[in-house]
Amino acid sequence: MTKRRKTIDLDDLLAEPPHGKADMRICAHPDCELEGEFRAPRSPDQVRDYIWFCLEHVRDYNSQWNYYAGMSEEEIESDRHGTTFWHRPTWPLNGNRTAHGIRDDFGFFDSENDQDIRQNAGLQDSPEAEALAIMNLSPPVTADAIKRRYKELVKQHHPDANGGDKLAEERLKTINQAYTSLMQSVGP
Repeated sequence: MTKRRKTIDLDDLLAEPPHGKADMRICAHPDCELEGEFRAPRSPDQVRDYIWFCLEHVRDYNSQWNYYAGMSEEEIESDRHGTTFWHRPTWPLNGNRTAHGIRDDFGFFDSENDQDIRQNAGLQDSPEAEALAIMNLSPPVTADAIKRRYKELVKQHHPDANGGDKLAEERLKTINQAYTSLMQSVGP
């Protein structure tokens, strides 16, 4: 003979148990005998310790509540900053570690290793390769790409944009020479 299992009604589990007078909380406001249905934090230092109020008195309490009362500007800013990260310590995602020594078979990080690539390709001796390095371009290049990059570099290194700096003037001369060399090698 098999035993029959007791069935559990989900509605019975989810329903709140009936409140008796022993479970009823009284409003914490003096001279109020209503049921304290709504909780409010006791103080900014004790936000997990609650006082129970009726609806009318919890509204009054909340309207006068100021979490930052009694704090200096520095304490407020520190608390607001800490709240952004749930008051947990933070650090950089990579832990300030660099990725030196990682082999890049697909060339995703070529821009970081342009000097190594030029040395390995044997292009560092040609004037065209030097001009490409000055302009921070990599072959193959078109005349339009050279002109675009030239305009960017002129705007960045022009002496007028740098307060008449002599070093900026020298950099601009080098950029002009590189531009001329590249335009001659590309042709009209």
